[in-house]
Amino acid sequence: MNAEMNGAGGGDLRINSVLEYSKKYHHQQQQDDGQGQGMFSTGEEEKIDYVYKVVVIGDSAVGKSQILSRFTKNEFCFDSKSTIGVEFQTRTVSINSKLIKAQIWDTAGQERYRAVTSAYYRGALGAMLVYDITKRQTFDHVARWVEELRAHADSSIVIMLIGNKSDLGDQRAVPTEDAVEFAENQGLFFSETSALSGDNVDTAFLKLLEEIYGVASRKALDSSNGKVNGGDMLNGLKIDVIGAPELEISEMKKLSACSC
Repeated sequence: MNAEMNGAGGGDLRINSVLEYSKKYHHQQQQDDGQGQGMFSTGEEEKIDYVYKVVVIGDSAVGKSQILSRFTKNEFCFDSKSTIGVEFQTRTVSINSKLIKAQIWDTAGQERYRAVTSAYYRGALGAMLVYDITKRQTFDHVARWVEELRAHADSSIVIMLIGNKSDLGDQRAVPTEDAVEFAENQGLFFSETSALSGDNVDTAFLKLLEEIYGVASRKALDSSNGKVNGGDMLNGLKIDVIGAPELEISEMKKLSACSC
């Protein structure tokens, strides 16, 4: 994997890596034969090598559910309402010739749902932290979300900061430079997306999954060499959250108010 995953000064490299990944992704798409080969694989009948749990966090109404729907179903729900409780959707992709099933969890960002925090983050290997570029307050709350994430999730979780609604650039309230600076300081990856147009949504998710794969591979290697004690976390590389304890599912009350 790239050097941006190592060292405290790698923030700027993480930002640049998303741009580089975007170029690689679009080049791959041009070479794709249209049969689901290369970067993507949607054939669920094929053997899944790993299941990665990814959580989507951020304030309400920033477009979390829309980003999720765009990535998993390539749909945008114009009459979408705030998510009630928690839901997850899946998509299978190919990374380094391995079939990765991304199980992506979405919850409302309202304070009343904070009670499910521990269950929501349990077993997550990656996180999408979303804010609305037209609402400064949603960006101002990002630091709090990072703090909460790091308090409840594994220390090696990969975090992608997302400035959503880039199609509303004329209403921008959060300069890109502010987000880049925050991401660099916190060691996050960063991208701006539009769930409406689909711009950068696939690129951001695939970059996140690729980085998770790299972190997981290194941890598995370290474990085989006797360098890591977190055996449960390493076993989590193939966690199937659907088969998780019933308590976890009931705590989250897996519901959705959006039919799309």
